[in-house]
Amino acid sequence: MNTNLPIEKQKLTFENDSGEQLAALLERPSSAPKAVALFAHCFTCSKDIAAASRISRALASRGIAVLRFDFTGIGNSEGDFANTNFSSNVEDLICAANHLREHLQAPALLIGHSLGGAAVLAAAAHLPEATAVVTIGAPADPGHLAHLFASSREEIETEGSAVVDLAGRTFRIKKQFLDDIEDQSLADRIGRMRKALLIFHSPVDDIVGIENASAIFQAARHPKSFVSLDRADHLLGRAADSEYVAAIISAWATRYILDPETARADPRPTVKDGEVLVREDDRKFGQDVFTDRHHLRADEPASYGGADSGPSPYEYLMAGLGACTAMTVRMVAGRKSLGLDRVSVTLRHDKIHAEDCEECETREGRIDRIERDIRLEGDLSDEEKQRLMEIADRCPVHRTLHSEIDIRSRMV
Repeated sequence: MNTNLPIEKQKLTFENDSGEQLAALLERPSSAPKAVALFAHCFTCSKDIAAASRISRALASRGIAVLRFDFTGIGNSEGDFANTNFSSNVEDLICAANHLREHLQAPALLIGHSLGGAAVLAAAAHLPEATAVVTIGAPADPGHLAHLFASSREEIETEGSAVVDLAGRTFRIKKQFLDDIEDQSLADRIGRMRKALLIFHSPVDDIVGIENASAIFQAARHPKSFVSLDRADHLLGRAADSEYVAAIISAWATRYILDPETARADPRPTVKDGEVLVREDDRKFGQDVFTDRHHLRADEPASYGGADSGPSPYEYLMAGLGACTAMTVRMVAGRKSLGLDRVSVTLRHDKIHAEDCEECETREGRIDRIERDIRLEGDLSDEEKQRLMEIADRCPVHRTLHSEIDIRSRMV
């Protein structure tokens, strides 16, 4: 790519899901861009932090337009930071991508710095046109941020919020923020991302340790790459570090954003309504599970030789029974106007000797046993609870498992 293209800057705003205006800056080559990138800044930073500015400017001079913006309640964007969390940051990213799709072109490249890196990993699945993702000093788990509030944790828990000093600036952190980051799990989303991934991290990063890069790399599938930013600080304070990152991104991304099929060698298949497609992924135990609307992963745990990238087949079997049980109980409770607040189902699968099952017809060998613990919470009488327990045994999946099943296999 030409590295000396003249660039243009355009200030703009777009709405988040709450109707608040978020401030953004689009830097692009004067000619038509080869691709568009979306940049997510670090936690409590703004779009104007030096690293974001330098990287965006350098990429624009190489032909890649870059939109960077202030998350809700940060910088020049509207909204109250105290009411935001990691999930709202992900929603802001999706809104920014939608704006680009409508007014320029959808982003093919997602770049995130620090917590912004975690946010682009979480948002990637919602942005189908994006074929490449870059993280810079990103945590493998948003819960990593919790240590920043350790001294104020008790006040946040008891009072509901606290004013926290972060890098010389004060922010009000609410309990919902802590609850949200601790409820996030990126590993599964990274494994299902199906986009090329480039990870930058400094081995001397004292804010987000290098072990986070390792965890992200292990969770991701190929194509994936790692670049060590030796001697760089977390915020890429030296201009040379930002310029280096931009040069690597532009060279690396060309392979994937200009030739999307390289990054998406295995596109999502078309599945008819009512069908389930299970397709081998890694020539071992890993499987992709598709319905017409959803994509899941199945695998075996590491102890059985798998990569643990998804639930095992028997865990899916139990999940199906548990979900059906809870849905059926909820449906009947609603019809009868019962005071059921919540139903939860815990299941365990095992193989037992047939002779240990007094109610079973099979007398030799081993049989399958599924133990199902059903918890009913709410204002329910003993009689109502007993009635709902009886209903649980009548859920469709339960009946299927107890009935004669005709499975027919054919080669196609």
